Amino acid sequence: MAIETQPESAQAPGGREPGGTAKRRAWWLRPAWHTAIIGAIIGYAFGHWLGNFIGAGYQQVASSDDNDFAIVLGYAFLVIGWLIGLGVFNDLIRQMLGKPIRDTDEPDGGLSKYFRYTLDHKTVGIQYLIGMLVYFFTGGLFAIAIRTELLSPSYHVLSPSAYLEVVGEHGTMMMMMMTSVILGPFGNYLVPIMIGSKRVAFPRLEALSFWLTPCSFLILLSAIPLGGFPTGWTGYAPLSIQAGEGMDAYAFAFGLMGISVILAGFNLICTIICYRAPGMRWSRLPMFAWAMLTTGFLLVLAAPVLVGGMYMIITDRTAQTAFFVNQLGGSSYLYEDLFWFFGHPEVYILALPGFGIVSEIIPVFARKPLFGYKVGAAGMFGVAILSFFVWQHHLFDSGMDPDMRPLFMLTTELISVPTGFIYLVAMGTFWKAKLRLKTPMLFAMGMYVNFLFGGISGVFLSDVPVDTTAHGSFFVMAHFHFMIMGGLIFAFFGGIYYWLPKVMGITMNERLGKIHFWTMFITFNSTFMPLFAVGMMGQPRRVFEYARNLETLNDWVSISAFCLGGSLLIFIFNFVMSTVVWRNRAADNPWQARGLEWQVSSPPPPDNFAHIPVVLAGPYEYGDPNALPVADLNPPAGVISGALAGAGAGTSGGLEA
Repeated sequence: MAIETQPESAQAPGGREPGGTAKRRAWWLRPAWHTAIIGAIIGYAFGHWLGNFIGAGYQQVASSDDNDFAIVLGYAFLVIGWLIGLGVFNDLIRQMLGKPIRDTDEPDGGLSKYFRYTLDHKTVGIQYLIGMLVYFFTGGLFAIAIRTELLSPSYHVLSPSAYLEVVGEHGTMMMMMMTSVILGPFGNYLVPIMIGSKRVAFPRLEALSFWLTPCSFLILLSAIPLGGFPTGWTGYAPLSIQAGEGMDAYAFAFGLMGISVILAGFNLICTIICYRAPGMRWSRLPMFAWAMLTTGFLLVLAAPVLVGGMYMIITDRTAQTAFFVNQLGGSSYLYEDLFWFFGHPEVYILALPGFGIVSEIIPVFARKPLFGYKVGAAGMFGVAILSFFVWQHHLFDSGMDPDMRPLFMLTTELISVPTGFIYLVAMGTFWKAKLRLKTPMLFAMGMYVNFLFGGISGVFLSDVPVDTTAHGSFFVMAHFHFMIMGGLIFAFFGGIYYWLPKVMGITMNERLGKIHFWTMFITFNSTFMPLFAVGMMGQPRRVFEYARNLETLNDWVSISAFCLGGSLLIFIFNFVMSTVVWRNRAADNPWQARGLEWQVSSPPPPDNFAHIPVVLAGPYEYGDPNALPVADLNPPAGVISGALAGAGAGTSGGLEA
């Protein structure tokens, strides 16, 4: 087990001694977002020129107004210029020149550090939090546009092509950009503190994983002036090969985000396995850390397949390969298999972190040990493993071999078993508990209610005959939103209310928080519950004209969606006022939680811990008068080295309590 025993050595990630603090430069000379934007503009201009220069000799470019090669090369050099402007390659160049690595985190005051490439996992976590909120609310604006168009089956606000463009942007923004909605902010910020580490395993990869997401966001939005993409968020071939230049933005952005989540997942896996403090045995690992570990494995194993599929689309569109072109020996079914081999684990990449958050919240506000801790951890791994054996249920209506349908129907239904284990862990913790209904607990309970409806509707869709009827309808869309928004996003907001006192040392307004929960919970169910009926009555997705007898239900859903958006405005008001204006100071441990992250000051100190802690007990031993303290934060000299010697090299052992 790798342990940082000297705080000063942790200041130079990579194992080097600090090279000293460079002379402070003027803010406009230091790499940050403004230099990144300049680099991105120069990079795109150069890449676009190079693409036009290379493509000028191709007949298909000369005979049309489209030059996908120029667009793609522009995006590629945009990313390179963006990273150069951020200073991502500065230390690499210094190493190549034989110079010592400097401390990248130059002394910054105020908010400036959040606009820079930094190696502090806590700063990266906050960068992720703000970024994910921006991506989420941008996707929400596209959703409002969709529901505005569906107010009437005959009077239209958008043209057919514009409607498809908005639907594609909304779905891709939510499914692509929100992949890291919990792993990014909470995973990067909290996991090292939860396991008693001073840092993540690879700080530079962590920072890089975040700074790729603004590039993905901007490139995806650039599809709008390029004419959008007509495929929705799934990007099915052969339409994706035949579509206009906006399709290049989709494929490049989705692939770039895939690289980002691979880096994030790999980093968290290494951190959890190798950087646990002495005494942090696997049986004491917080459930949130288990969720991050299983999610990390899903990302590392599934996302590369997505990245390969996206860049195969790009080469089909630019270099005239034929991976997905049926007429030239390719297969459009190959794309469906590649996409959904990632696309269905993606559902659990979003769901498992949500379960991890609520598993941390529930024992604290129930004041009971987490029921069935080992069953819950095993359930997470069961879900992760089975998620790789269900992807072809998305192909039930796509011409797959009929003999394969029973197998994938069985595996899809089997995955409800480990998911049920995780669910029952919470129900057992609720049993006979005296609950404190604070805002985080309300969101945790709301998550379980919503996920129940999503799970039950998913059982119907796993059945081949029912899926044949409901496929491509609003029934599927309602199921999906109950699983993801009703589960993940409710858990996400619960995590913000729960951990913001730890991250910023301030509390959000409790009254506004409860108003936010109840308005969001009621309007969410009012929005998506009727869509089950709309789907069963025959309304397909991605079509903006529908039967007139469904207008009343669609109007109800649209008005509820507008109110749902209003509930999110309550959160924005509460968040901004609480963090900027009111700034009510929080106690170091306002919830009286046993988690290791709550045993240090709020906000945490720069190195997380003055000394590497020795973990003495588990994080969920509530109600036990004989429970040991969670950890010794100031162990006597020699305890750490003795613990490591007893554990043996390369093992993850620790001190016995």
